[in-house]
Amino acid sequence: MESGMPLSGGQRALIRESWQRVSGSPVQHGLVLFTRLFDLDPDLLPLFQYNCKQFASPQECLSAPEFLDHIRKVMLVIDAAVSHLENLSCLEEYLCNLGKKHQAAGVKVESFSTVGESLLYMLEKCLGAAFSPEVQEAWSKLYNAVVRAMQRGWETLPEGD
Repeated sequence: MESGMPLSGGQRALIRESWQRVSGSPVQHGLVLFTRLFDLDPDLLPLFQYNCKQFASPQECLSAPEFLDHIRKVMLVIDAAVSHLENLSCLEEYLCNLGKKHQAAGVKVESFSTVGESLLYMLEKCLGAAFSPEVQEAWSKLYNAVVRAMQRGWETLPEGD
């Protein structure tokens, strides 16, 4: 997987160290991420349906057992990316397929920037003072590499704006 600007050894260390502090409570921290996501873009709520049931509010969605399973899966994807920082290309096929699944569910490529913003928000809230500009930059690079791989799963990418 080409990752644009590769992560330096120092950036990989920052990502691992910060993720170690977050990964012990994946659902708790995932709830922070998705609460922020729905605050930033409430129009994403209808994308989350289980058994054809629409949620009436973000709070209802965030407390549904099926959605908590989704949070666990999202946090596992992040964990896989952190575990494979030296060789993200081994996740290429998986992330491409994940992109296809998101496209089929109606997710727009543009929504991933809001997810990235929500991820950084969650890291900032969970890490506090340890969330330095260097940590933010490292995570942004990693997230952008993951999203680029997922975008390759979209059958047709939009032509330039």
